Amino acid sequence: MRDNQSGTIEEQEQNTTDTLENIVFLLKEGYNIVLSHGNGPQVGSIVMRNDAGEQMYNIPQMPLDVCVADSQGGIGYMIERSLKNVMRKHNINRNVLTLMTTVEVDPNDVAFKNPTKRIGKIVSKEEADKLTTEKGWVFKEEKKSTSGFRRVVPSPQPKEVGNWEVIEKNARQGTIVIAVGGGGVPVYTDEKGDIRPAEAVIDKDLANSLLARQIKADRFYILTDVPFVYTNFGEPNQEKLEFLNIEDTKKYMNDGTFAEGSMAPKMNAALQFVEGGGDMSVITEATKLVDKSYGTKITAEYDEADLKKYDK
Repeated sequence: MRDNQSGTIEEQEQNTTDTLENIVFLLKEGYNIVLSHGNGPQVGSIVMRNDAGEQMYNIPQMPLDVCVADSQGGIGYMIERSLKNVMRKHNINRNVLTLMTTVEVDPNDVAFKNPTKRIGKIVSKEEADKLTTEKGWVFKEEKKSTSGFRRVVPSPQPKEVGNWEVIEKNARQGTIVIAVGGGGVPVYTDEKGDIRPAEAVIDKDLANSLLARQIKADRFYILTDVPFVYTNFGEPNQEKLEFLNIEDTKKYMNDGTFAEGSMAPKMNAALQFVEGGGDMSVITEATKLVDKSYGTKITAEYDEADLKKYDK
């Protein structure tokens, strides 16, 4: 969804198709690809539909983990169908697999005591207060809006992506796998060894960075709404960052250069991938993918050899 959209199926399908057109060149170059997606607006809408169904028709509400799984199915289906149509247009023949994906977290993660992940739509203070009283939900004021609030939930660190071996096997055989949607369905293992749901939302960039390391991917792309990562973003003295190594990236992170609610998680995820042995992380806008002069590229030790390898 774009910021100015209401989220109709027509809008979401068009956005999906437009984005997928930009990865066609990767498929033509022979890359094996795992795709993922966010779900912030969608999972929030699912929760609100649950609430409306309970109030109007006495339909029992489903917990947040089930809502995340629902969003994985719906968005994954949308991507899979759109991708097959895009590939047919470009005479590309690949199998596409959408996989419902769990991600294990630590039930004692400190994030459960400090919810920060924003989900759902912006609501008024009156509605936020009402839902806090009735549901025990936590709301925080939107920084971009002086009159709106959004629900916040815990965002624990991902420990392991479920079925990562299946994802790797299929991807290396040429199947395009859609996985870890919305950061994955958060679960934990209890004292009996049973898998239990966690009322949380996992950061999608961190979860996918973990998956990329588990499947031993070569490249990790994060698509956002800007062609580069910038210092002093939005200010007259903003400066784009094109090539960074681990040391440079850590310095910027430690200096607090990037906002926690914006670019910091993406930079952290990109850094973790490279530190874990990945060849390169790239953060850029989808429409700039095909032009390799765009994008912030992070490698272990940037030198001319890295640039030449990327250009190839």
